Amino acid sequence: MKEIRQRALGRRAFGSLAAAVGLAVALSACGGSSNPLSSAPASGGSSGAGGALVIGSADFTESQVIAEVYAGALNAAGVTASTKPNIGSREVYFKAVQDGSVDVVPDYSGNLLLHVNKDATEVSAADIAQALPGKLPDGLAVLDAAKAEDKDAMVVTKATAEKYKLKSIEDLAKVCSEIVVGAPATFSERAYGLPGLKKNYNCVPKKLEPFSDGGGPVTVKALLTDQVQVADIYTTTPAIADNDLVVLEDPKNNFIAQQVLPLYNKAKMTDKAKEALNNVSKLLTTDDLINLNRAVGGSQKQNPKDAAAAWLKDKGLVK
Repeated sequence: MKEIRQRALGRRAFGSLAAAVGLAVALSACGGSSNPLSSAPASGGSSGAGGALVIGSADFTESQVIAEVYAGALNAAGVTASTKPNIGSREVYFKAVQDGSVDVVPDYSGNLLLHVNKDATEVSAADIAQALPGKLPDGLAVLDAAKAEDKDAMVVTKATAEKYKLKSIEDLAKVCSEIVVGAPATFSERAYGLPGLKKNYNCVPKKLEPFSDGGGPVTVKALLTDQVQVADIYTTTPAIADNDLVVLEDPKNNFIAQQVLPLYNKAKMTDKAKEALNNVSKLLTTDDLINLNRAVGGSQKQNPKDAAAAWLKDKGLVK
């Protein structure tokens, strides 16, 4: 937000520009519903009464896959769960958890903290984990954070890095007035977005070019074709390695720790469900996120539910 990366997140192999464009079509198809909370069908099981849980996701691939992982783990543990994908940005899905439209969503620790406390100063994973629970509104809570982390990052092509001698965002600040940034529209307001770049690095870009794919293939294409010179792309996006892109260092921690964790409404959450979700967090790694994103967005073209099922089986969480 994210902040999604919503951080609204996917935020996406991306081995070539053609693959990136192909994924753009798939993601566009995911985003067709104007009101996913009321019109998108849930997948996987009953979402009715009797303790069944609805697992929501943000409007990017990675979040959708993690939601399917959560639902699969819950169902395997005997807790009926279904998914409600593609709800929207953190601003939207957070309210959905509050009002009970969904019971659980995967989120990212640092940006979630900034969402509930815009003045938060914590940057490390440990400090964020300690501060977050006390800042959530009544009725909401988080479970254990995974080792898996997916952070926003300022990413450039190797050609742009060489042209401007860029290794860090500090270097970018020296030429920031010449640079067009590609990012979600919410980047203009979020603490780590344009306000953070200005506050921490005195970097005020020439322009923000908004994209709605959460740092996905449309954003990558804009970067590769020099429509934008720097892009906000999640660190677990396979396109970074596949296109030899450069992640700029962030010495002033503008982009704080972002561990994956479940945000949930307390109303229907049981100890059995908590245990199932915490077991996922014990096993989920950053490399897992990259591989899951590649499975869904790359040549395999798996749907999120199938990719999640394969991961759960590989980790021994389902038989």
